[in-house]
Amino acid sequence: MAHPRLAVCRLALVKLAAIVLVAACASPPPVARPGPARVPDVDVTEHPSAARGRLKPMPVRPLNVQADCRFKDEVGYSASARLDVSYSEVLGFAATVDVPRRGSCRFNLADFQQVRREPHVELRARDGCVVRMWEQGDQVTVAFSQCAGRCDRGTFDYVWPILVDRPSGRCN
Repeated sequence: MAHPRLAVCRLALVKLAAIVLVAACASPPPVARPGPARVPDVDVTEHPSAARGRLKPMPVRPLNVQADCRFKDEVGYSASARLDVSYSEVLGFAATVDVPRRGSCRFNLADFQQVRREPHVELRARDGCVVRMWEQGDQVTVAFSQCAGRCDRGTFDYVWPILVDRPSGRCN
């Protein structure tokens, strides 16, 4: 016959194994996960103060900007722009972008035809180059698309839009 102490240890070991097995099969309590916040239905055009803190749609209005600016960043990327847009009619436009160790791009209104006035201004050239201008608060963005032919080889891949601060006329 086995020693009584050994039998008690075996019994305790079996009980412990049963407890561990039952605990392993038990499901953890469900975790409460926050769902999406309920946003009240608010007509921003009627109640702009009710939408405080949320983005509001930009009004569609004629673009007006005049600027003659240039900038250069710390790595040598530079651009200059001359803009004269009145009631979404482009009266003057010229831009140059210089990318260090890549080359430069040049844009001149004489090479473009205005094809759109709202909700953004759009200039299009025969070679497919498109220049778009739109407002974002106090800034006007001048962006270029499909304009590799107006740049030194491989430069257009590194061209960023030009941002013009309307109140000051500065660009970056």
